[in-house]
Amino acid sequence: MERTRIWSERFKLFFLNNRFVIFLFVLLLISLNIFVLSKIPYVFTPLIVLVKTVILPIILSGILFYLLNPIVNLLEKYKIKRIYSIIMLYILIIGILVLIVSLVIPVIQKQIQELIISIPTLYDKTVYQIQYWLGGDVFQQLQQSTNINPNELAQSLSERWAAIAGSGVSGFIHTFSGIGGFLGTLTEVIVSIVTVPFILFYLLKDGHNLPRYILKFIPVGLRDQTSKVMSEMNHQISSYIRGQIIVSFCIGILLYIGYNIIGMDYALILAVIASFTSIVPYLGPAIAITPALIVALVTSPIMLLKMVAVWTIVQLIEGKLISPQIMGKSLKIHPITIIFVILTSGNLFGVIGILLAVPGYAVLKVLVTHLFDWLKVSSNLYETDKVTEPTVEVDVKK
Repeated sequence: MERTRIWSERFKLFFLNNRFVIFLFVLLLISLNIFVLSKIPYVFTPLIVLVKTVILPIILSGILFYLLNPIVNLLEKYKIKRIYSIIMLYILIIGILVLIVSLVIPVIQKQIQELIISIPTLYDKTVYQIQYWLGGDVFQQLQQSTNINPNELAQSLSERWAAIAGSGVSGFIHTFSGIGGFLGTLTEVIVSIVTVPFILFYLLKDGHNLPRYILKFIPVGLRDQTSKVMSEMNHQISSYIRGQIIVSFCIGILLYIGYNIIGMDYALILAVIASFTSIVPYLGPAIAITPALIVALVTSPIMLLKMVAVWTIVQLIEGKLISPQIMGKSLKIHPITIIFVILTSGNLFGVIGILLAVPGYAVLKVLVTHLFDWLKVSSNLYETDKVTEPTVEVDVKK
């Protein structure tokens, strides 16, 4: 009887009175409910359709919110009402977009068309350089072993993209008319882009009240901790988005200046490609340098050396001056971890996964860190007993 009472007390102590065990039990019940409901298609299908519909405009609006919200907050400090600040900002953005469309887009389109038309020539020059360096026999054996005719492949690719660039949107749709669902995807993208300004307006207007609204649904005892978690998540996301976009823009500007100094062809389009791909840390610059290497290689060996010098200087400026000042060390994520996260997320979710890998990991890191801190406090699994050092008595008489 005594033994039964002891085991009953131990069971209450380690299970019923342990908040961590109760938490795991509740989590298990929730998971079982989700698993059972997932077997009923019509339960989660509307939710999945809803998420797929709103995910793109929400992501785009969120990125723009983190970029523009500091400006609105700054104008609000100067006694300008928030709604007037947003309207002024929208007018400024529209003016910048009109300026870009009228001045920059024609130059980019022209360089893209010239680059596409010159693909066969660039390919021939590249093959010649590779044959010259590696030897003709080695290249021919590689071509025969793969059963690929690079000349026909490059010519076909050039003709298709030249047709797309020359005929505009209608040619683009006509070229890919055989791809199922293209029009539907294009419509979804256009609708998402159109709805972004409206979502962004309300985010800028009322976004600062969102945390307080969310906290109303949280139990009173957890509100302080939840507020701290949301604040850290917001800081991580805002620091990364603003910092990475500003850094990428600076890289594009520096490369454009450098390419023009050395007289490199297609300087603007190559700089734009580098600017967009640099949004992905570490892997982006490796992708961006590839077209620049090809263009420099087919131009001349001297141009290749100049391009490598420009790229090295820009990367040094970015690594030593720009990123430390803009990004700082707010994320505190090891470069190897970032590369693994990007590769894994890209494998799982494609291009969207690559773009959202680092901020998603930063948010998950905040959640896991706070969850682990709560686990240490509530479970008593990480408490260490005080170790008493044995006292050694010294016999003075000896």
